[in-house]
Amino acid sequence: MSSNLARSQAIHTINQRSPMDLGKTDPLNTIWACDVFNLATMEEKLSKTAFKSMKKTFQTGEPLDPATADVVAAAMKEWAMAKGAKFFSHIFYPMTNATAEKHDGFIITSPEGNAITDFSGSLLIKGEPDGSSFPNGSLRMTNAARGYTAWDPTSPAYIMHTPNGATLMIPCVFLSWTGEALDKKIPLLRSNAAMNKAAQRVLKLMGETEVATLNSSCGAEQEYFLIDETFATARPDILLAGRTLFGAPPAKGQQFDDHYFGAIPERVQVFMQDLEDKLYRLGIPAKTHHNEVAPGQFEVAPYFESANVAADHQQLLMTVMKMTAKAHGFLCMLHEKPFAGVNGSGKHVNWSVGNSTQGNLLDPGHTPEENLHFLAFCGAVIRGVHQFGPLLRAVIASASNDHRLGANEAPPAILSVYLGDQLEKVFNDIKAGKILKTEKGGKMDLGLSQILHFERDPGDRNRTSPFAFTGNRFEFRAVGSSQSVSGPLIAMNTMLADSLDWIADKLEAELKSGKDVATATLAVLKVVMEQHGNVVFGGNGYSPEWHKAAVEERGLKNLPTSADALPELLSPEIAGLFERTGVLTPVELHSRFEVYAEQYINSIDVEAKLVVNMATTMIYPAAVTYLSELSATTGNLQDLGISLDNSVAQSVATEANAMMAAVGKLGEARAKHDFANVQEHMAFLADTVRGLMNEVRAHADTLETLVADEMWPLPKYSEMLFIK
Repeated sequence: MSSNLARSQAIHTINQRSPMDLGKTDPLNTIWACDVFNLATMEEKLSKTAFKSMKKTFQTGEPLDPATADVVAAAMKEWAMAKGAKFFSHIFYPMTNATAEKHDGFIITSPEGNAITDFSGSLLIKGEPDGSSFPNGSLRMTNAARGYTAWDPTSPAYIMHTPNGATLMIPCVFLSWTGEALDKKIPLLRSNAAMNKAAQRVLKLMGETEVATLNSSCGAEQEYFLIDETFATARPDILLAGRTLFGAPPAKGQQFDDHYFGAIPERVQVFMQDLEDKLYRLGIPAKTHHNEVAPGQFEVAPYFESANVAADHQQLLMTVMKMTAKAHGFLCMLHEKPFAGVNGSGKHVNWSVGNSTQGNLLDPGHTPEENLHFLAFCGAVIRGVHQFGPLLRAVIASASNDHRLGANEAPPAILSVYLGDQLEKVFNDIKAGKILKTEKGGKMDLGLSQILHFERDPGDRNRTSPFAFTGNRFEFRAVGSSQSVSGPLIAMNTMLADSLDWIADKLEAELKSGKDVATATLAVLKVVMEQHGNVVFGGNGYSPEWHKAAVEERGLKNLPTSADALPELLSPEIAGLFERTGVLTPVELHSRFEVYAEQYINSIDVEAKLVVNMATTMIYPAAVTYLSELSATTGNLQDLGISLDNSVAQSVATEANAMMAAVGKLGEARAKHDFANVQEHMAFLADTVRGLMNEVRAHADTLETLVADEMWPLPKYSEMLFIK
């Protein structure tokens, strides 16, 4: 039997791999943000007047004097060119979960033909990419191409070093010629402004006289898989769909729980160190890294930053991860479920709200029952999740995340809030019209003299909750690993702004009736819990009993697929939320539904085509070749009077025929195009096409266990997942 060349060459190449030699690495204090045009660099490079103006804009969002832009542009160009940059780029964030950039040179020519450098304030402020070539949900027709990028001075510029040279990257918003947002940054900035306005109103009603600008903050835990890149070249599904569409479970998976927090493989450790050095140079505060649950799966988590900068850094982190992985001979996989049967990857978005005068408003302190600011803001979150749970589900909807949500590795598609024992008791007391002292977690005493006693948290954690309070922030655990954090942040900021406005209205009325601030606040929160307390749940989110009770008894929505969730963006409630907060116009919101629906449809269509193609041209021929070899061998042995059991051959023939029959049904389903609307098309893909894809896969994966190993064309899970 002849071996499969691509697969055998991949295995041979991997066996020769060794960790990259990074040489001596620089200490953190010398590389931190060295490639970032941040406030520290601006203070050094700008005049005092220009720096003062930029600092005010950077920290509070105050408008920037256009004359200052010329000063900043000149200093930025000088700084970038000193670092080897010959080009600059307006980097922006279209509705693709990826970044986009167009590079321009610091160059113009003189009448004498000499080349001179130029970078004016006008070039810094505005660029002009094609507005109809990016996803826009029919906001731009093909013939209406003009779009603009506009500098966002609240997110620092930086130098991106690649093997092709250094480029000055300038974070920007992206909008159409008619003024609609075509990106994820504009609504994020608007949502933060809406939240700040509503929060200021609540805090002032509660007696605060000095209230600094409020910002939401974000720290996103990024999970990912690494496989050797030579395997990817032998897997069309990984290259084109980002996941394995075929693959039988290996004998060993994650059942021993030995990979989670285990010793990091040497090649991976070197990759992580190289990655984090690159991140530090870009001012991205990578804080934690470790092995995740599944073999071949890992996590990196940055420290908290303001939401706008954190969103930009998250996009940059994913780019740098992929580039660095390639340099180390890896492929970095950000798909939510790249391997069936093992845990998928999420991006837990830790989110909070605060400012320089009141601090973190989601920090309960030692006595949460007495912390009125915290109670008001936490109550606003509870109301927001209850009112707009379908929105939170819609902003994490994707064809890839559907594979992960609801499995025993990720939160269910039902949005609920976990508060922990102490806080749940506080809010239930408020609902009952009383406030009692709550118990802290107490001291942890193991009875071992050498182990110091420490304060135990007042509540356990709940990994099955999609929206959990974790000490001084909420953790949105259902976000997918490949997704931009901007969508979830926009939704959370906007629902919080709306709920804070609602609380302010109620609080104003209570105060006018003569109540003091404490009594008025508790009266409003009592109403919150009476109307919205059904969303608070501290039990097992995976249990069938919860799924039944959540829908039938509590009135929460279960939206298991993107086909169920995305149409929620068209609901009057969500359209009204975005319109009254000024975050998205009805036209902008509808365009986003169209974009995300199209992405869902295209993703599944690409996968279905790949399933048909790979089953027909790779797996079926392998099965037929193996049958042919078996037939020839059996015939030769029979000539010698030796008979063999032919049950394996019969099984291979049965599974191969069944697979091709399923391929035929899948091909027919793909040909269907007579849908009444986009919603019907998505539902057909979710309910029918994906089922047929799974049917093809089931037979193919059985064939993998029957066909001779050396004839199987695709690298197997056991080869890809366990990094050497």
